[in-house]
Amino acid sequence: MEQPFRFELLHVDKHTGARRGRFYTPHGVIETPAYMPVGTQATVKAMTPRDLDDVKAQIILSNTYHLYLRPGHELVKEAGGLHKFMHWDKPILTDSGGFQVFSLAGINDIREDGVLFRSHIDGSKHFFTPEKVMEIEEALGADIAMCFDECADPNKDHAYAVRAMDRTHRWAERCQRAHTRADQALFGIVQGSVYPDLRIESAKTLASMDFIGYGIGGLSVGEPKPVMYEMLDTLRPYMPENKPRYLMGVGSPDCLLEGVMRGIDLFDCVLQTRSARNGLALTRNGRLMLRNKTFEHDFSPIEEGCDCYACRNFTRAYIRHLIKADEILSAQLVSMHNLRFSLRLMEDARTAIENDCYADFAAELLGRKLF
Repeated sequence: MEQPFRFELLHVDKHTGARRGRFYTPHGVIETPAYMPVGTQATVKAMTPRDLDDVKAQIILSNTYHLYLRPGHELVKEAGGLHKFMHWDKPILTDSGGFQVFSLAGINDIREDGVLFRSHIDGSKHFFTPEKVMEIEEALGADIAMCFDECADPNKDHAYAVRAMDRTHRWAERCQRAHTRADQALFGIVQGSVYPDLRIESAKTLASMDFIGYGIGGLSVGEPKPVMYEMLDTLRPYMPENKPRYLMGVGSPDCLLEGVMRGIDLFDCVLQTRSARNGLALTRNGRLMLRNKTFEHDFSPIEEGCDCYACRNFTRAYIRHLIKADEILSAQLVSMHNLRFSLRLMEDARTAIENDCYADFAAELLGRKLF
């Protein structure tokens, strides 16, 4: 019987090692490298599923922690799973909540058996274990589920990073034992903070556990970008060649290009929609703050040559008017553009890899200081 998940490495750029792949899931094929729009609470902010189809999103991400708190995983299960609940028939990945443990550390207590935390919504107490997280993710029913992990603060010392990494490995083992859905791919998460020796150890340990795919966590959490790139360079020889590699929570245009250069296959980031809600548009000539007065009489699209709905139909002047008038449509239009910009960037990256010219492609765009 054919397995529901399969990763094909189609081509490796001969100059950079950038990877062109294809990941098969029960809800469709993901052409990689790929950027995943973030729908934390079962919706990509300001976007309908029809809009996501229009920008050519292949897969979106939702979050276990947030959906557990509201509306509750049992309700989503009752609705028929996340795909039916949110009316999205393409692949979905659910993050495990490990990053929320890190980012909301002031209201969390990390223990060996799990994490005691208070809801950021109402202050109620909850306890996450690897087994509980697997129960929630199986109820949500995404195509890809992430193991529960501990994301180490990059400002803490080596000894702390060791403890967090070792706990992540033990929790990964518990997740594997608890996970039962054959139609859901379980990904392990490489940790190790900003320490090369720990990153290598974590990659080796998790590779030996033979997950379907691998996340790289604990980066872009406060460390300088060159340090993140150093960690990716360090990890590269130790990540399984035949499995998808997912750089978690990273997706600014420069990081997408640099990450692909280092063999990453999947990315996600809230920057595209969050910046859109502030009127900031991403283009191949740099950022545009569309609320600025300089665009008041600018009747050109956000970006010439962009095929998104916003650029096909509206001008900078109109969108600036919407922003200044505090109209919801401004967030919708700029979100459409920013998502399409990032997805199109990855489409062009795939073509460049196939033609063994990714180095020139990335260098030309990075030279424009996209972000």
